[in-house]
Amino acid sequence: VQLQAFGGGLVQSGGSLRLSCAHSAFSLDYYGIGWFRQAPGKEREAISCISSSDPSTYYADSVKGRFTISRDNANNTVYLQMNSLKPEDTAVYYCAADRSLRYSPSRHPSAYDSWGQGTLVTVSS
Repeated sequence: VQLQAFGGGLVQSGGSLRLSCAHSAFSLDYYGIGWFRQAPGKEREAISCISSSDPSTYYADSVKGRFTISRDNANNTVYLQMNSLKPEDTAVYYCAADRSLRYSPSRHPSAYDSWGQGTLVTVSS
């Protein structure tokens, strides 16, 4: 029983993908959720995060205007809609959750105590 990220795949430059983050054992309603990515040879970076209330959101400059994070509480899922994908978006994408971040999302990986297994996104040129 763990957090799961899925929806990755191979897409051409300019295409779209929607990633999903879900947990089968607990409700994500009361958790801050973050999406991170890690490309080969690079550090894990924060892409987007969302609080449980408001909700307030954060986007990295590199994805602002192209990616949208959203919650679907009825389905206990947090989505990351990725549009206008670029080859430099190629990475393993992870979602993370932490109950202490439900009011204020964080872009720091160390702030999260639950992590999904990652899903690979490959954008071809």
